Amino acid sequence: MPCTHLHLLLLLLFLSPLSASAKNNNKAFIIIKGNQTLLSSQSIFRLGFFNPSTNGHSNWYLGIWYASSSPKPVYVWVANRNRPVSDPLSSTLELTTTGHLILNNPLNGVVWQSNNKKPASNFHFSDSGNLILTGDSSSGSSPVWQSFQNPTDTWLPGMNVTWQTTFTSWRTPSDPSSGSYSLKLSPTFNEFQLLHNQTTPYWSTGNWTGQSFVGVPEMTVPYIYTFQFLNPYTPAASFRYIVTSSSPGQPRLSRFVVDSNGQLKQWTWEPQNQYWNMFWLQPDDQCRVHALCGEFGFCSSGENLLSPCACIRGFCPKNEAAWGFKDYSDGCGREYGDSSCDGRDTFVAVGDLRYDGDVEMWRLQQVSKSSCEKSCLGNCSCVGFYYNDKSNLCKILLEAPVNIKNTSSWTGITEDVLYIRDQIKESSSKRSVSRGVIILCCVVGSISILGSTLFVFLILLRKSKKTKKEEEDGFAVLNLKVFSFKELHKATNGFSEKLGHGGFGAVFKGTLQDSSTFVAVKRLERPGSGEGEFRAEVCTIGNIQHVNLVRLRGFCSENLHRLLVYDYMPNGSLSSFLSRTSPKLLSWETRFRIAIGTAKGIAYLHEGCRDCIIHCDIKPENILLDSDYNAKVSDFGLAKLVGRDFSRVLATMRGTWGYVAPEWISGLPITNKADVYSFGMTLLELIGGRRNVISDTPGEKDEKEPEKWFFPPWAAREIIQGNVDLVVDSRLNGEYNNEEATRMATVAVWCIQDNEEIRPAMGMVVKMLEGVVEVTVPPPPKLIQALVSGDSYHGVGNGLSGTSCSEGRGCSDLMTGLSSPGSRSSFGGKPPSSP
Repeated sequence: MPCTHLHLLLLLLFLSPLSASAKNNNKAFIIIKGNQTLLSSQSIFRLGFFNPSTNGHSNWYLGIWYASSSPKPVYVWVANRNRPVSDPLSSTLELTTTGHLILNNPLNGVVWQSNNKKPASNFHFSDSGNLILTGDSSSGSSPVWQSFQNPTDTWLPGMNVTWQTTFTSWRTPSDPSSGSYSLKLSPTFNEFQLLHNQTTPYWSTGNWTGQSFVGVPEMTVPYIYTFQFLNPYTPAASFRYIVTSSSPGQPRLSRFVVDSNGQLKQWTWEPQNQYWNMFWLQPDDQCRVHALCGEFGFCSSGENLLSPCACIRGFCPKNEAAWGFKDYSDGCGREYGDSSCDGRDTFVAVGDLRYDGDVEMWRLQQVSKSSCEKSCLGNCSCVGFYYNDKSNLCKILLEAPVNIKNTSSWTGITEDVLYIRDQIKESSSKRSVSRGVIILCCVVGSISILGSTLFVFLILLRKSKKTKKEEEDGFAVLNLKVFSFKELHKATNGFSEKLGHGGFGAVFKGTLQDSSTFVAVKRLERPGSGEGEFRAEVCTIGNIQHVNLVRLRGFCSENLHRLLVYDYMPNGSLSSFLSRTSPKLLSWETRFRIAIGTAKGIAYLHEGCRDCIIHCDIKPENILLDSDYNAKVSDFGLAKLVGRDFSRVLATMRGTWGYVAPEWISGLPITNKADVYSFGMTLLELIGGRRNVISDTPGEKDEKEPEKWFFPPWAAREIIQGNVDLVVDSRLNGEYNNEEATRMATVAVWCIQDNEEIRPAMGMVVKMLEGVVEVTVPPPPKLIQALVSGDSYHGVGNGLSGTSCSEGRGCSDLMTGLSSPGSRSSFGGKPPSSP
């Protein structure tokens, strides 16, 4: 039956008592059957059978979803989430003569039934997404059952939440069965908690203040949401929210969802752009979700990772198929079976991994590592231990930790190293060595001198191989290869093909012999530490993975040689596209994508890593482009790797002073806001398609020095005045998105504010660029303004008070490092016509 006809039939049925029809015929009333669906009155929601799987599974469910909000259905309620049907065509949703809703299937019988205590005689499907059963007229037609009181994972506007309400996640994005995570009112009835297995809380909203929750400041968004919390701190507590209409007759669509990965997400529908915008989520770090990766699985944060979970070394997923569907709850098991308890097990260092939460353990103070190992081997329940070389603290793990995290996802401060108990696996090589020792002993008995010499030689050789293997195994979990200098010398053909040169050293193109893969080899010229410290810092860099950061493949540390091996980027650096005479021209779409990608990479270094990593040298030369012109930030972490005496590095980095924040020169402590300033300067170059410093080349007979023109002061003034079109690269011939250009240019001016407290954090920069946060008109940067006007600049709280800019000097030294005797500098005039 067509959907419209069915809808008209239901309207007619509503005009007369449904109970009479059902009871008189002594038959259940079929609401929908098979592929039929039912729309709410304004066609906002649809009720029917659906199959969420994309892998061909024939599991069908009765549910409610938005009728036309997305090309991919967004489901908000599921009836039979734990008992799917395989034959939807013969399945029916019925209102029985006893007044219950049932989902009936000929093969399985009744697979779901409403739990109303009073019989229903009518039903209603509202535009709020609520399926309601009401009693007969004698009972006042009050609801006897409603889907809002029996939710699945989605909290819709108008849904009243009490202590009895539980929102439970889907098991996977394509499996609506009950997952591991839920949202409920706390036992104190004053906050909401996210729970694992409905027992272990791992995030809460904080207490109710009367207007909002302490931990959710976003609730103060005006004119959109109205929040009502009645009777907090009592068992009668109830909470709901209402969303104001975006326009008359057009409700604003919004929903909170307990995601299958354990995060609570708020989504709002953007009707103009026709997409769901994720307005808010908690925990904002996915690795703060309890037991996300299961036992012996560790979590890594960051956008665009294919998977947040991986198994520690020596382990593999217990349920490989489930991991393929993003269900990591089963965790990891040993590749070669459980360890024994005969005291012969060994221990494997599994990298710089941490855990949080509670785990049963012993703590042993002031003990050696070998004593720590013996204590673990003496207890069959011990699965491994953490050991701190500096404090000699041993922590014996008596159960598998379930919240292990990659160090880049960790914000705590610890220097513990995790060792996991592993079973000794006899190999043929070890057996052959054993036989060799026996034979050698026989030889010693007959030829003592020769035998002793051979024995000593074999012991030394074995020890040397073991030491080298231990060194290399220490980095295996990081997927870093330890190269020899000879290997890299051969791979780069004697360092013959130079790709570029930066403040930290030269970069050469190479080819790995075992895979014919192109790599970029950076030869550091300023090793600032010994070999041990260098390896430790390389571990930190190697653990950091993000789609907008260049991946470190391996390293070399031999004698005084310090080399890093990176993925090769075929399209080179962004700087090669910023010359006005270059034949290569980036489209606006590509530029905007590069801007957001670069911002995300820097934001990850600042906010997504265990310790904040300040890049210290953001500039176009350090933004590389892969084969698809995706931005990859390079040289991150090298400032720390070569030592924090970075002013010495800057002194030799010609042409990069224009990216240096004022605090570098003023002597103030350097924070991550210095990178924000450099990013803003780079953003101006990307918009304008030109370098920030431009020289007018004089004629052959012109004896004057070339005039150097500084782009940012002029660009900042035009952007603030609303003349963004004058700043955008003229070679694009107007083919760019004006809204994106305005947003991008305005963000750039916010980033180059001379007061670092005014500059936004990089995480906020990403939101501003993506349009999630409104970008207001920034104030003119005082230093830039002084350069334009020629006035004296008096900085406030930035150590630059009294700096003179009246003659195009002083501040020009500070900003560009280009003023020299006899040179001419221009800061506020019109840009050169032929740069």
